[in-house]
Amino acid sequence: MSFMSEFKAFAVKGNAMDLAVGVIIGAAFGKIVDSIVNDLIMPIVGAVFGGFDFSNLFLPLKSVPEGVAMTLVEVKKAGVPVFAYGSFLTILLNFIILAFIVFVLVKQINRLKKEAPPAPPAATPEDIVLLREIRDSLKK
Repeated sequence: MSFMSEFKAFAVKGNAMDLAVGVIIGAAFGKIVDSIVNDLIMPIVGAVFGGFDFSNLFLPLKSVPEGVAMTLVEVKKAGVPVFAYGSFLTILLNFIILAFIVFVLVKQINRLKKEAPPAPPAATPEDIVLLREIRDSLKK
């Protein structure tokens, strides 16, 4: 089998196509969850905790030059290394929400799957039946 024909057989295999579709849909779904967290949830959480933006929480790891505003963007522009824990909290919240949604989705799919009926017991082979009959007749 040539390399190209082997690659073609792999690429059009059902599992590879399913995986590609799953990755594309997953990336799009990740953007939706990202928007939900950044545009809907984090502003509410920020308002509850005093009106600040989580993404702007950071600790400068060097002294900030004078005249630089104490925002994450400005401090990074000034070349100061920062410990941006606010961004981490936002991404962590994204992950938790995405994991929860995937969990619920998989749970529902598993619930909807029909359970296979139990297989009927296999018929006893004829030679075993004959041997049992011989055994039973010898006991008499």
